[in-house]
Amino acid sequence: MTTEATLPSTSASPTARQVWTRARGVVLALVLLLVAAVVIAAIRSTERHGSLDPRSADPFGSRAVAELLADRGVDTRVVTTLDEARAAAGPDTTLLIAVPDLLTHRQQSELRTATADSDGRTVLVAPGSWSVERLAPGVVADPATSLDSTLSPDCGLPAARRAGSADTGGIRYTVTHPGNDECYPSERLPTLVRVPADSGDGDTVVLGAPDILYNDTLDEQGNASLALQLLGSRPHLVWYLPSLADSSATDPDAEKSFVDLLPSGWLWGTLQLFFAAALAALWRARRLGPLVPEKLPVAIRASET
Repeated sequence: MTTEATLPSTSASPTARQVWTRARGVVLALVLLLVAAVVIAAIRSTERHGSLDPRSADPFGSRAVAELLADRGVDTRVVTTLDEARAAAGPDTTLLIAVPDLLTHRQQSELRTATADSDGRTVLVAPGSWSVERLAPGVVADPATSLDSTLSPDCGLPAARRAGSADTGGIRYTVTHPGNDECYPSERLPTLVRVPADSGDGDTVVLGAPDILYNDTLDEQGNASLALQLLGSRPHLVWYLPSLADSSATDPDAEKSFVDLLPSGWLWGTLQLFFAAALAALWRARRLGPLVPEKLPVAIRASET
């Protein structure tokens, strides 16, 4: 009776344990990236929740200044659409635009038309080059921002002189037309500009930083005094928080591609994933290890072969 010997398997197929050993580094890196993204998103959403919102008591909200204005007889109303902001412009109203750079150029032009001859006050909070030249003609945003946050007024504007030093350091501006009040200079360029209207008692105030409106910094320096004087010159304050959901933000004549409709964050995220995939490919392209030895049923001496 012949008994056939069972030869050991010579298959080089990796086992589940080997696959996990090789892939656990990539899996761990992806898990860490996912956890870090969730943590960063949670922290940012907590810190910036209700930023510059007069109804928010968060550190970056503006409820404190709204309460102080209410004690002085100034009522504050929040609007989120361009139509409401345009309708509110008037001689007894201060219109504050929280984030002017969120407005499209068409929105900026329509808003400027509504406020130019209203005899009211318009306050622009940290407008950049995208918006300041349309909302405040004659004022140009400088590319370099202020290095100091707390600055001295150094101008003749009564509100600034009474407030003294304040946290206005941020965007600096170049004024091309004479007759404007240029305050809180940083390296000879102002961070607060008051532009009188061509006719009437109206004006536009360009504020280089939002710090004097935050709950967290309102009690520092002369921030509270400056904020109350700039926003309390009229009995009514309309606080305009531009929203991307506003129908006026869409231009019916403009054709947008699929890429234009994607938020900028998705583009950055895709770029990061591309680099992560490239690094993973380089890491996995190395040699997988030594060759698998094959166990022979018979050992043959080298001299015999």
